[in-house]
Amino acid sequence: MRLVTWNVNSLKARLPRVEGWIAEHAPDVMLLQETKCADAAFPAAAFTALGYESAHYGDGRWNGVAIVSRVGLGGVRAGFEDAAPDVAGECRILSADCGGVRVYSVYVPNGREVGSEFYAAKLSWLGQLRRELDATCEPSAAVAVGGDFNVAPEDRDVWDIGAFAGLTHVTEPERAALREVMGFGLTDVVRLLHPAEAGPFSWWDYRGGAFHKGEGMRIDLVLASAPLAARVEAAFVDREARKGQGTERQPSDHAPVVVDLSP
Repeated sequence: MRLVTWNVNSLKARLPRVEGWIAEHAPDVMLLQETKCADAAFPAAAFTALGYESAHYGDGRWNGVAIVSRVGLGGVRAGFEDAAPDVAGECRILSADCGGVRVYSVYVPNGREVGSEFYAAKLSWLGQLRRELDATCEPSAAVAVGGDFNVAPEDRDVWDIGAFAGLTHVTEPERAALREVMGFGLTDVVRLLHPAEAGPFSWWDYRGGAFHKGEGMRIDLVLASAPLAARVEAAFVDREARKGQGTERQPSDHAPVVVDLSP
């Protein structure tokens, strides 16, 4: 199984790129974030034409998550268990059963500014995610939580930790909240296969030539339960998808994270 997570930064703007990437790389399951679509505007027909089922949860603002699968799509849940109110009040989590794996597409709130109400909501949301996992699945099952976590797990997951002094994404409370999520029994599979290197980065600012300078962050993660982590054969960031291509629209500021699993 090829599992991919990708913050597309507006599906309406990136759909041709997403369709082209699917045609080239043949993922089995894609977890999408920041679709910026309302459910009624989600281009399900485009994915159907490619041979995929899809589910979406969005309200047309800056959030929105989707799951696209060619290995089955059942048990879809939009939002948190029992319709528990999202502490951020937005559409940021969608889960489903795909090919024997319970997958979660998550788009963690940005947090905006340390100490702000948005930062507090981000920490609370990560706590709500851990409670969701505890309530809905078992660590002994095949579980994958993928998405834009808006947290760099370690200092080496940003291009220059000194440039982030006093900023979100790298603070200890955010990292502790992420570790609490992983304490459910999840492994960061990219780090598992790349234990000694910086990054690999998955996000670069549009401004200042950050991509070409290598000034990025690793904030897009795939976290897998032990049975699934044992099946990981490859895990990498597709930097090519972040590059500009001719006269096409600007790419997303995120690149896809790709995980290949053995049967």
